[in-house]
Amino acid sequence: MLEKALKGSPGYWIWLFVLAGIASVGMLVYVVQLNMGLKLTGMSRDVSWGFYIAQLTYLVGVAASAVMLVLPAYFHHYKAFKKIIILGEFLAIASVAMCILFVVVDLGQPQRLFNVVLHPTPNSVLFWDMVVLNVYMYLNLFIGWVSLECERNRVDPPSWLKYFIWLSIIWAFSIHTVTAFLYAGLPGRHYWLTAIMAARFLASAFASGPAILLLLVFLLQKLTKFRAGTEAIMSVAKIITYAMCVNIFFYLLEIFTSFYSSIPGHKSPIIYLFRGLDGYNQWVPFMWVAVVTAAISLILLIPARIRDNHKVLPWALALLVIATYIDKGIGLIVGGFTPTPFETVTEYVPTIPELTITVGIYAIGAIILTILWKIAIEVKRDLGTLDKEPPKFKKLYVEDLQYSEDYH
Repeated sequence: MLEKALKGSPGYWIWLFVLAGIASVGMLVYVVQLNMGLKLTGMSRDVSWGFYIAQLTYLVGVAASAVMLVLPAYFHHYKAFKKIIILGEFLAIASVAMCILFVVVDLGQPQRLFNVVLHPTPNSVLFWDMVVLNVYMYLNLFIGWVSLECERNRVDPPSWLKYFIWLSIIWAFSIHTVTAFLYAGLPGRHYWLTAIMAARFLASAFASGPAILLLLVFLLQKLTKFRAGTEAIMSVAKIITYAMCVNIFFYLLEIFTSFYSSIPGHKSPIIYLFRGLDGYNQWVPFMWVAVVTAAISLILLIPARIRDNHKVLPWALALLVIATYIDKGIGLIVGGFTPTPFETVTEYVPTIPELTITVGIYAIGAIILTILWKIAIEVKRDLGTLDKEPPKFKKLYVEDLQYSEDYH
């Protein structure tokens, strides 16, 4: 099927060349960082994680979001999702690939990755994070490719594939949970030292990830004849709404616990983010933008009459992505490092080289996603199902369920 990625319109090739150019610039700056070291970034002794790890944290959620399509489709035989499952799985592959690249550029010297493999330390959460990320990426690649190949040949997928699908569902929860443990297991960082951190990660992932997927689906429908189906879009939007409500509820629990207990270590990071601390307040405007955009997105998403309007829904989703990106991205990083264990403030500002390398990695991820989605779209075009609405969901008895119905 790879040959389908080698044929396309001039617009397709221009898009790929533009992304390749952006990625090349990012790689050139990364070479400079290799020579000069991480002093090229805004990180320091007090702020050892920065913009790179912020992207890792957010993109892990985007990758894990594929389970919101796979679980209803394969466990509950919800046929409305069958056209966009492959898009979600391929989005997960691109997201995990970018996560791994952000870890590489954050290490300073990429050969340090071999220390994790050659000298494994199972008592380290970082070791398990490496394991779950790589396994999840290859699981999605294997499941997605086999499923698409079977769909292309109009045959049922092999019966053993369902075991890999079940494993991928469990693994989706693990990649975000283990990443959350990287934060929650660090003593002295009160903003992260909370038992609800993993739950917050999952809630935000199941809101932001499907939101990004839907935005890309809307864009795909504008550029091609692909039709995801009204029922599928409405169902995913409903999942996003519930997840975002839970995400905000969890964050409010953190605020209540911090301020009602009046423990300075727990209050100070929140005060720094939303009001400023000791005269340092550069991230305050961003956090309040997150609050406003989150509130507006829920105002647009909660009423079904507004949420089901496909002209309004993309705007609501875009606002939700902005809110979760600021909160879970840069807000989580700077909040955890400020103030330091010595009760001082060391502000972090990403540098131009950091931003350039980040954009370059996103361009690589976009190339991967473009090629994978191009293959999936061409297969559906050959089958004549590109612009067809998926069948309406109806309740089936267990004895009537067949594994092949999940695909065709």
